[in-house]
Amino acid sequence: MKVRLGDIDVGYTSMGEGSPVVLVHGLAEDRTSWARVQQALTGYRAYAYDLRGHGETTLGKADGSLAQLGADLARFLQTVTGPAACVGYSLGGTVVLWTAAEHAALVCHAIVAGTSSIVGRKAAAFFDERIRTVQQDFSAFAGNLRSDTAAQLVAAPGELDAVTSRRLAAIGNGSGYINAARAMRHLADEPLDPILRRISCRVDVVGGEKDAFCPRKAADLLMSSLVNAEYHEIEGAGHLMSIDSPAAYADVIKHSLERRRQA
Repeated sequence: MKVRLGDIDVGYTSMGEGSPVVLVHGLAEDRTSWARVQQALTGYRAYAYDLRGHGETTLGKADGSLAQLGADLARFLQTVTGPAACVGYSLGGTVVLWTAAEHAALVCHAIVAGTSSIVGRKAAAFFDERIRTVQQDFSAFAGNLRSDTAAQLVAAPGELDAVTSRRLAAIGNGSGYINAARAMRHLADEPLDPILRRISCRVDVVGGEKDAFCPRKAADLLMSSLVNAEYHEIEGAGHLMSIDSPAAYADVIKHSLERRRQA
């Protein structure tokens, strides 16, 4: 399905019936990365959409900011679902947190996985280098993306080629990747921490036990700034929890949603 939101046409899928849940993917992914989670969320209407410049969503007048990506999510909630629980992975987690802070009436529950509120100097340099490579030599970037994906997998190295192919397809010519990477890069100068205390809804923070890209200390920093939060860890998983431990990943999301609904 497609919907016009501001300056972009947004591709999305929905599955199931019940309370709405919106799923926001990470950098170099698209909505298909949520397929297993969507199937597991029985009793909910699960929506997964493509971020601008990823999958079937157009780039529009992209400005490389988290605020713009968050505004896109807010428009999706206003136009398609109404107020909803929102689940974000990595980059998607920062989008969900920004939206929960700036549009509190639209996000009734936030679940963020593999998410950091700040980008350090080493990570900032990583994003700078990847942006340059996409712009100057896309074939070299394809090799970089394969290496990055390998580093994010711990328990499922056999999935490397398939996951890399899906990620390359998701970013097309790379313009959406550049835009999203710039948004993440800005967290080095403008971390989310100052606005996290404005989030009034429950937040569940999910981490992979062996995630080198977003280690436990990143989750601890989030937890220290959130008013109502709980941490969950997926044993043996790296950054790509959905590939390393797909059943546990889907289970923790559904369990978190159920706990909030029963509260």
